[in-house]
Order: sequence, then C-alpha cells, then structure tokens
Amino acid sequence: MYNRAILIGRTTSDGELKYTPQGNAVYTVTLAVDRSFKNAYGEREADFIPIVVWRKLAETCANYLRRGKLVAVDGRIQVRHYENSEGKRSYVTEIVADNVRFLEPNKQSGGAQNDPFVDDGKPIEIDDSDLPF
Repeated sequence: MYNRAILIGRTTSDGELKYTPQGNAVYTVTLAVDRSFKNAYGEREADFIPIVVWRKLAETCANYLRRGKLVAVDGRIQVRHYENSEGKRSYVTEIVADNVRFLEPNKQSGGAQNDPFVDDGKPIEIDDSDLPF
C-alpha cells in the first residue's frame, strides 16, 4: 500500500502553531492549489487543502511561512472523524506533511542576499587551497 501526496501551492494564511499536552508542536495551514484546467468561464479554480505539520518542522513553518508564500508539501493523506456539537460524525481530510520546501525567498530577510546564484554568469574566484583534490 502507498499513501503519498505532493502539492505545490500558496498558503492562505499565516497558519497556526499549537502544542499538544505532551509538548509536541503542531502547525496547521491551508494550501491553495490551482487546478490544471479552466472552468466553463475560462477561469482557473483552486482546491483549498488543509495541511498539518508536526514537531520541529512545525516550528520552522510557523517562523517562516506567511500568507501567500509558495511552498511544496510532501506528505500523506489522512482522513479522521469526530462528533460535532450536534452529535453527528464529521470527517476531515488533510495532508500530514513529512517535508515542506519554501519555494521563494523571504523578502524580509533580503532574499537576493541569500541567493547563491545572484551573480550567475560571472567568474568565481577560487583559491587552489579551497579545492578538495
């Protein structure tokens, strides 16, 4: 059996970081993922998919993800249920993330300064002592 989902989309909020009674961090956010086709009016639609991230990765996401950020999420689909306030069983389908990749630089930290390819095409000064051979 195999349960794997890979999504690329934009966050719809800053997300929410909470801690379990055992002290485990859990971060939740919704990801807007464009569909690959247009509707009858020629417009693109999106699916809004709940994402759950645990432990250290949850804290990292809470620190760096903001509304509108482009991310890739690799994880598994999970369906859980609970009884709502009316006593009816409600189902929730979500992605439990194993890996989250930030796909664009953080503008607040000066993204171009962190880009190793900012001077792409220019000669790189390398001293012979830097070479491993």
